[in-house]
Amino acid sequence: MGDDQAPVRSEPEPKPPLVARRPPLAASYNDRMRPLLNVIERLRNLMVMEEGVHLPTIVVVGDQSSGKSSVLESLAGVNLPRGQGICTRVPLIMQLQENPQADRPQLYLEFNGKVVPTDEDNIAKAINDATDEIAGHGKGVSNTPLTLVIEKPGIPDLTMIDLPGMTRVPVHGQPENIYEQISEIIMEYIRPEESIILNVLSATVDFSTCESIRMSQMVDKTGRRTLAVVTKADKAPEGLLEKVTADDVNIGLGYVCVRNRIGAETYEEARLEEAKLFDTHPLLCKIEKSIVGVPVLAQKLTQIQATMMAKYLPEIVTKINDKLDTNIAELERMPKNLSSVEDAMMAFMEIMGSAKESLRKFLLRGEIDEFLDEKDMPCVKMMHSYRRFNNDEKDMPCTARLVQMLNQYYDELRNWTEYNQTTNFLLEETEVLEKAKGIGLPDVPPQTAFLTLLQRKVKEISSQLPSLVVRVWDCIEGVVIQALMRHSENYPQLQSSMRRAASSLIKKMKGKTMNRMMKIIEMEKLTDYTCNPEYLLERNKLMNQQDHFFNRYRNYSSVQLEGLGAVDTTHLWYHDQQLIRLAFHLKMRMTPYWKIVMRRFVDMVALHLRFSVQNLVNKEMEKEIRCELSGPGIIKRMMEEKPEMVEKRKKLNKNVKLLRESAEVVAQFMNRIVTDGDYDR
Repeated sequence: MGDDQAPVRSEPEPKPPLVARRPPLAASYNDRMRPLLNVIERLRNLMVMEEGVHLPTIVVVGDQSSGKSSVLESLAGVNLPRGQGICTRVPLIMQLQENPQADRPQLYLEFNGKVVPTDEDNIAKAINDATDEIAGHGKGVSNTPLTLVIEKPGIPDLTMIDLPGMTRVPVHGQPENIYEQISEIIMEYIRPEESIILNVLSATVDFSTCESIRMSQMVDKTGRRTLAVVTKADKAPEGLLEKVTADDVNIGLGYVCVRNRIGAETYEEARLEEAKLFDTHPLLCKIEKSIVGVPVLAQKLTQIQATMMAKYLPEIVTKINDKLDTNIAELERMPKNLSSVEDAMMAFMEIMGSAKESLRKFLLRGEIDEFLDEKDMPCVKMMHSYRRFNNDEKDMPCTARLVQMLNQYYDELRNWTEYNQTTNFLLEETEVLEKAKGIGLPDVPPQTAFLTLLQRKVKEISSQLPSLVVRVWDCIEGVVIQALMRHSENYPQLQSSMRRAASSLIKKMKGKTMNRMMKIIEMEKLTDYTCNPEYLLERNKLMNQQDHFFNRYRNYSSVQLEGLGAVDTTHLWYHDQQLIRLAFHLKMRMTPYWKIVMRRFVDMVALHLRFSVQNLVNKEMEKEIRCELSGPGIIKRMMEEKPEMVEKRKKLNKNVKLLRESAEVVAQFMNRIVTDGDYDR
C-alpha cells in the first residue's frame, strides 16, 4: 500500500483560499449516530463477538498496493504506517469519533488488555510497535486485533476494520503459507451477514483480477453488502467511467472514485485537488458527482453504517438474550460445586437416585427412550444385533432381550429332547429298565427307572445353565455400569469406585443365581411331581397310540406317532416285546412330564432374575457402592471435579457476566430511544 506519487509540474498552481466551514467529512447526523455507535463499540470491547454475536462492521479489504492505507488516512486524517510489503499485519479496528469541542486530537491504541496513548506525529510508529508486540518482529501476520481510537474535529463517526492486504507470493521474512493465513483472517471477518465489505480497488488494474474481489464474491455473490472505492483515479482515468458503470464484478452498493493525498499535501488541500480533478479532467468529469470524492465516500459509509446498525440492533438484542439464556441454562445443568462433606454426600445421593431411576426404567419397566443414543451399552448392542437378525424395526429393550435369552435357552432344551426321542426312540428307556430290574409286577415300570431318566435329563439342564447365567448377568452388568457412568460423568474419581463396586456386586449376583438354580435342579432330581392337569391329558393321548405302535413297529422302519412325529424302530426289532412295552409306558409318562419340568425350570430362572435385578437396583447396588466408598473423607475426595469441568464453570460464569453487561448496555440505549423519541432509524 505505497504512497501515490505526485505528478511533475512546471510551476505550482495557486491554492484557493480556505473557507471557514464545517469540515466536509463530518456527517450532519453524527450527534444522533454517536450513541448507537458507542453501543456497538462497547459491545465490541466486551468481546461479545467471541460468543457468536456478530456486530455490524465495515471491513476494509484490498490487494497489496491498492491504496487501502491512503483511503483510511483520508477518512481519519492521520498518517498510517507505510512501507514495502504488508504494512497491516493484524486486524486494525479504527474507531473514528468526531469531537468538535476537542482542543487537540485524542489518539490511543488498545491491545492485549492495555491502553497506549499516542499523537498524530507518532501514530505510525505506535501502530508498528503494537503490531510487533502482537504479531512478532518480522513480516508474519496475526488474527489478534489492534484497536485505534481517534477523536478529533471534522472526521466521520465510523468504525472500520482494516485487514492485511492480499499477497500470493511470500517475500523474505514471510511464512510460506502467508496467503492462506491472510485469506483465513479476511474470510473470518467478511463471512458474517452483518459485515459490510469495503473493497479498495486500484483504477490501474482490471477489477475482475483482484484477489479481494474474488474473496468478497465467495461470501457475497450478488454484492448486496459490498461497496467499492476506486483509488488512483488520476493515474488511470481512461476507461474508468466504463468500469464503474458496467459493474462486471457485482458491486451492489456501488462505487466511489477517489484521488488520494499526494506528497506533502494537507488533507484539506488533497480534498480541494480531488474536487478540481473530477470537475476539470476531460474523462473524469463525466463521472457522476454522486460517486466521486472522499467526502462522498465518508457520507456513504456513514449512511450504510447507520442503516446496518438500525437493521441488526433488534437481532443483536435477541442473540445476546438467547446466548445469555443458553449459558445460564448450561451453568444450571452443571453439578453443584462441592465445598463440604455434606455437599459431596448430597451430590452422591442425587447420582445414586438418578442412576437407580434410569435402571428401573430400563431393567424393570422396559422403557428405552433414555438409552436410545447409548450405542455402546452392551444390551443396546445386543438389541440392535437382534433387530438386524430378525429384521425387526422396533426397539428391543433390555427386559425383552433377557426374555429372548430365556426363550432361546428353553428352545435349546426342547430341541435336544425332541431330537433324542425320535432318533433313539425307547433306546434309553430299555437300557434303564434292564438295569432297574427287580422284584415286582412284570407290566409295571419300576419307579427307580423313571427317576434315573429324570436325573439324566436334569443333568443336561445343569450343563447348559452356566453359559445362560453368564450371558444374562453380563448384559445386566453392562447396563448397570453404563447408567452409573452416565450419571457420574463429572466425577472420574467416583466413577472408578462405582465401576469396581458394580462389577464386584454382579459377580456375587452371578454366584447367587448359579447356586439358586443348582438347588432347583437338585430338587427336580429328588422326585417326580406336578399338579399340572396337562400332564394326564397329554399322557393319555400318547398312551392311546400304544396299540397302533405295537401293531406296526416290527413291520416298519419308522412309525408315525401324534405329538412325537415319525420315530425310528429298526433298533427295537430284536428286543423283548414286554421290555419294549414297559419302555413305551415309561416314555409316555416322561414326555409330558419333562415338558412341565423344562417350563417350570425356565420360569423359576426368570422369576429369580426378576427378583435379583429388583433387589440389585433398589438395595444392593447402593449398599455395595457405599461400602466401597466407606472411610473418612473418601466421599469428598471422590467427588472432586475434573479440571475441564472447573474450566467450563469458570468460562460459563465469565460468559454470563459478559452477556449480562452487554444486555444492559443495549437496554440502556433502547430506553433512551423510548424516552427521547429522537432516534431516526
